[in-house]
Amino acid sequence: MKKTLTLLALALLGIAAAAQPQGSITPQMLSEIRKGYEGSPADKAIRNALNTTSITVLSANAENAAMIDTDFSDRVETWGITDQKSSGRCWLFTGLNVLRAAAAKEHDLGDFRFSQNYNFFYDQLEKANLFLQAVIDTRDKSFDDREVDWLFSNPISDGGTFTGVANLVTKYGVVPANVMPESLSANNTSAMAAQLKTLLRRDGLKLRTLPARELQQAKTQMLKDVWHVLALCLGVPPTEFTWKGKTYTPQSFYQELLGYDLEHNYVMLMNDPCREYGKVYEILYDRHLYDGQNWLYVNLPVERIKEMAIASIKANKAMYFSCDVAKYLDRARGVADLRNFDYESLLGVDLSMDKRERVMTHASGSSHAMTLIAVDLQDGKPQKWMVENSWGASSGYMGNIIMTDEWFNEYMFRLVVEKQFVPADVLKMLDQKPIQLPAWDPMFLGEE
Repeated sequence: MKKTLTLLALALLGIAAAAQPQGSITPQMLSEIRKGYEGSPADKAIRNALNTTSITVLSANAENAAMIDTDFSDRVETWGITDQKSSGRCWLFTGLNVLRAAAAKEHDLGDFRFSQNYNFFYDQLEKANLFLQAVIDTRDKSFDDREVDWLFSNPISDGGTFTGVANLVTKYGVVPANVMPESLSANNTSAMAAQLKTLLRRDGLKLRTLPARELQQAKTQMLKDVWHVLALCLGVPPTEFTWKGKTYTPQSFYQELLGYDLEHNYVMLMNDPCREYGKVYEILYDRHLYDGQNWLYVNLPVERIKEMAIASIKANKAMYFSCDVAKYLDRARGVADLRNFDYESLLGVDLSMDKRERVMTHASGSSHAMTLIAVDLQDGKPQKWMVENSWGASSGYMGNIIMTDEWFNEYMFRLVVEKQFVPADVLKMLDQKPIQLPAWDPMFLGEE
């Protein structure tokens, strides 16, 4: 009887296995997979540790725990650390910090700061208009078209690029920090963003159904609602103010403190190993203003970008810089080093991918902007770099992050430099017709 039952059970298992589609985990495959965890004493010790302690803590490399040397051969003069708080405005803080460094040096301003809140107000207003007008422009496309779907998935955000800084400052100027100070919603953008997204998605649906003759009037009314929400959350942006006994408009204030053509004075560089080097690219909808420019960059090998970065630092010029900040970053020490964490030894698996493979599989991309201010050269070769961050003075190394040159190679992506530091052959590349990439390109991640 027992033999009959055993044969029957095996027959049923065979039928079940045969019924499974090819590619499924079969009982035989599962038996083999289970051998992946042997339950050795070492496995059990790690399992016990991971039961109460995070992977990040346990993978910290004790052999690399000492603080890195903090001396730098070349460093740009700076004037204090800023704090973006719980917001994705790193691009704005970084861009205004670059402008602040230039203005403070030119006019001996000391610890002067521009108002991030002022430019953020217009950033949100302009992005709302960009979304609504894009909905109008694509209203003849199916709602499940990928471009339309992307628009409604991303109606507005607090992230951005240096191109946005240039466009916003050119159009709306700047004001001192005390003229339009930070608000709770500026420092903590998620609650306001959630309501703005709902409002814009609702309005976007309306625009897809209205007659063409009503679209612009309807859009203007919708933007009045956006302005109302922004004014409640961020405050009303000034059109005129007094500073050091003189009356300014935001535009005249920018002209007096800096005055140069911000939109044409810089070149955006990228190290994207997924794309051909020596070409110019732009990202669809990667702009802040409908009448602004998409993010446009020259794609170059990292060594060429370093040459321009070093030249700028030696000239005491800070730069807009972005990277995949969270990778191998020891936040307490403020050090980004490939040796900081040893995940493979802890977990017993191979995690290796090169930079190109990480980008194309969405494992890495540009996620955070900071201000590049220092390099340490030995015999003309960079050993490490330092950026001024916008996470507050108590974060990292005195508000900064130090990066080894090896880390820079793997996780640095974007750099914005003044044209005076860009070689003629790279400037010539800008004459090319840009290759347009989709808004969902894997290079660009959400803000860390």
